[in-house]
Amino acid sequence: MPGKRRFGRVRRRYQVRYRGPDGIDRPAPETFRTKGDAEVWLTMKEAEIRRGDWIDPDAGKVRFLDYAESWINDHVLKPRTEELYRGLLTNHLLPTFGNVDLSVIRETDVRRWRKGRLAAGPQQKRPFGPVTVAKAYRLLHSIMNTAVEDGKIRRNSCRIKGAGQEYSPERPVVPVGTLIRLLDEVPPRYRALLLLATFANLRFGELAGLRRHHIDLDACVVRVSVSTAETDDGRLVDDDPKSRAGIRTVSFPREIVPELRWHLECFALAGDDGLVFIGPLGGRLRRKNFRKF
Repeated sequence: MPGKRRFGRVRRRYQVRYRGPDGIDRPAPETFRTKGDAEVWLTMKEAEIRRGDWIDPDAGKVRFLDYAESWINDHVLKPRTEELYRGLLTNHLLPTFGNVDLSVIRETDVRRWRKGRLAAGPQQKRPFGPVTVAKAYRLLHSIMNTAVEDGKIRRNSCRIKGAGQEYSPERPVVPVGTLIRLLDEVPPRYRALLLLATFANLRFGELAGLRRHHIDLDACVVRVSVSTAETDDGRLVDDDPKSRAGIRTVSFPREIVPELRWHLECFALAGDDGLVFIGPLGGRLRRKNFRKF
């Protein structure tokens, strides 16, 4: 319960102290012009304590850097997701907020940070755009939201409407003429990969993780339930697709069945769990195998 009210005068202004539910006397964060103003503030604070809404003002005196690190460590994240979050922290959030206490971060600080990131993106040695800024904002919002739930701060300072939404252009459809030229130029072992990527709309990670039992040539469908991700240190990790919608069954035209059947006979690993696509030396596919340096 709130303790006895205490008032004092400081340079013609009123200073207030109150007792929190933890039994510690604390000063109000500001002084007041009149005793009436001080009493109003104190009445509201006492009501807050009675409702159980009181937050220790010292709880938010935690550096964003330290809280963000514990936030990542406390969450179960996929390897690539953790790498993404750490990259966003290092490159976009910590330079501005790293040494700032959670309780000090205000909405104006977040708006100023976001505007600066959007302006700086095209000028960087490795340019980034609005999509990257949106990802960084969403991460900041999630961290601050957890801080609210943990009782560190009262209000999430990330309140910019639409700032976390990404507006990426849809992937273009490869024209049939271009596909035919590509099929003539790529090594035979990658023709089936191109066909499934085009007609089943599979991502590279989904193709790299595809097993024999995922493909039903009679029904002309492929079951997508695994996606292979490559971490920054070169490890290949098989995991679920990014979202529940990523686990799906996709049909493909019967016209490409002969090509797929030939590929399975000539290039895929043996057994129901054998990888459908591998490199010429039997290794797993990596994105860099298809890049020009």
